[in-house]
Amino acid sequence: MLYVQEEKGKYHPAPADAIFVEATRLSDDRLEKGEFIGSSSDAKVAVGWKIRKYRVEVFACLFLDSAHNSLGFEVICSGTINCNTVHPREVVKAAFNHDASAVIIAHNHPSGQSTPSKEDIELTKKLKDLLDPLQIKVLDHLVVGDEVTSFSDLGLLK
Repeated sequence: MLYVQEEKGKYHPAPADAIFVEATRLSDDRLEKGEFIGSSSDAKVAVGWKIRKYRVEVFACLFLDSAHNSLGFEVICSGTINCNTVHPREVVKAAFNHDASAVIIAHNHPSGQSTPSKEDIELTKKLKDLLDPLQIKVLDHLVVGDEVTSFSDLGLLK
């Protein structure tokens, strides 16, 4: 629970909008300041709040250096409420622009469902197969709905 302090020093539970504002601020800090992303939990916190807010599907990447410090975050493309077309060349171009050694890919499901679809799994394999020879490691794919599902936690990145 997050508490806020009144002028007289008394604490009370923070309203929901204040919690969302603070979560977004913390997420932005993790994405912009070279923050170390060492686990799927770190990635979920850093990326989840950032793309959960969209009302249409977006596909985004968190670019990392070889030590897994954040280099930048970018929404690569956006679609409709239940569809998005990802062009792999745009992911490669953005990774090169950030001089990334690793990437965490993510997309949202505005419906709130965070279970990976067959198409999500196929796209991840395609991107992994494309980026591996370029020495850019796909560390995770996050599906953001009401919860955040991590491909690495599910063993889907082998």
